[in-house]
Amino acid sequence: MIRVGVGYDVHRFEANRKLILGGVEIPFERGLAGHSDADALIHAIIDALLGAAALGDIGSHFPDTDDAYRGADSRELLARVVALLAERGMKPGNVDSVVVAQRPKLAPHIPEMREVLSSILGIPPDRVGIKATTGEGLGFAGREEGVAAHAVCTISVESP
Repeated sequence: MIRVGVGYDVHRFEANRKLILGGVEIPFERGLAGHSDADALIHAIIDALLGAAALGDIGSHFPDTDDAYRGADSRELLARVVALLAERGMKPGNVDSVVVAQRPKLAPHIPEMREVLSSILGIPPDRVGIKATTGEGLGFAGREEGVAAHAVCTISVESP
């Protein structure tokens, strides 16, 4: 059986933080605010995977009220979700995503993001789609207040 999930995440920019997207540090004058490393792309992918598996959302598994996740590396959180799926006979099939950010330009970093994510997800890079777009100057992303990420994924479920 194939199941589909959708995820969305948003984080505002903040000074004195690293900008991490797709598990890759992006050179920029600001990073994203959050309890963890605030990797909006990975967070959207986590929500898509959890949604496809009907296992809740990122906040139910890694609450921002738990100090254990303060400053957490989102790559590790994603790996934990992949393991959670595997325990239930499920595995990622593919991911498609869009990151909305006026700046910085993300296109040069997409190949590395795809490699990082594919290694964690256990799928080939050609099954990890990442697109970047600007807000065309509109909305919070267009005003350079933050970043949004959308993700859709499939997971396969072993027959009982």
